[in-house]
Amino acid sequence: MSKVLVINPILYTAESNRIPKVDSIKDTMIYTLCLGFLEAGHEVTLLAAKDYRPKKEETYPFPIFWFQTVWHRLFQPRCFPYMPALRKFLKEHQEYDMIVSSEVFATWSYTAARLWPDKTLIWHELAAHNNMLHKMPSRVWYQMVACLLMRRAKVVPRSEAAAAFIRQFMPKVADITIDHGVDLKKFPLPDVRKKADQFVVVSQLIARKQIERTIEVFGDFVRQGNPGYRLCIIGQGEEETRLKGLVQTLELKEQVLFYGQMSHTALTPIVAQSRALLVSTRKDNNMVSIVESIALGTPVVTTPVPYNAAYIRGEDLGIVQDGWGADALVQIVEQNERYVENCVRYREQLSNVACAERFLNYFSRSLS
Repeated sequence: MSKVLVINPILYTAESNRIPKVDSIKDTMIYTLCLGFLEAGHEVTLLAAKDYRPKKEETYPFPIFWFQTVWHRLFQPRCFPYMPALRKFLKEHQEYDMIVSSEVFATWSYTAARLWPDKTLIWHELAAHNNMLHKMPSRVWYQMVACLLMRRAKVVPRSEAAAAFIRQFMPKVADITIDHGVDLKKFPLPDVRKKADQFVVVSQLIARKQIERTIEVFGDFVRQGNPGYRLCIIGQGEEETRLKGLVQTLELKEQVLFYGQMSHTALTPIVAQSRALLVSTRKDNNMVSIVESIALGTPVVTTPVPYNAAYIRGEDLGIVQDGWGADALVQIVEQNERYVENCVRYREQLSNVACAERFLNYFSRSLS
């Protein structure tokens, strides 16, 4: 049994530095990873920023420490928080066998890499420079801080794109990639033969997700002789009113359904019954909604933007196409059985337990 420390201050995406409060963190990606370590038979502890602590008191099966962030004008809580108490914690707690810290461009990863370089695995997602302040801080960080001061730490990329980027700056990049995992107990495999005539979107309703484009393409698909299909949109955001207006304009009120924000328990059957998850984003990294959809046996139609697109294409788990249109929806319907079978076959590789074990296996191998 190993003792694992996970450092991930940012538990969910915030579009501004006013971090929205949530009722629970139990649907977050990093919580799921921690459960994977626990279920694999190891002890795990999570360190997170206090800004992301949920509104309601929760009980967790592993320790979580909430750290205060400071100097928010310089160290923005939504993307680059600084937790000064972390250094003292890491100095006082030497009992951990492995430290998993999120992102190279991160103050907390720097602290871990400086204090415990041989124990630290940096789980890296970004495949391009951060846009903050015209990319200047990011360029300085990677070319000087990471390259010179963090080089002894090992890096585990979350995608091939992330691996190609970070190899420019860090010498110890793993020969494997580890994507976000899924708690398969929360996503039991349904009867994949019972697919409804519907598609699903699971997303924040914000501009960069380009939901309006998905609605317009779905409208084209409906007008091509598919009036019985529905588009289920799960999520909320500032674009919701405008998107509902678009649905009215396109006369799709009966076919496009807005469900608002939903828990995983509530959204799972909708995703499972859909022919495909539809993604039109113009800017994203690895998308957890894609991983969860595949785990439920639901293929994906996406642009090449999400980093998950590489294995969707490689494993034939859906359609990856720049500017996909109604013809892609026709194809995913006509060949749905094949795509679904591929998702079911790939499902076990997405398990949070399998992800945790890949971390530990790589760490053990790297020490030998």
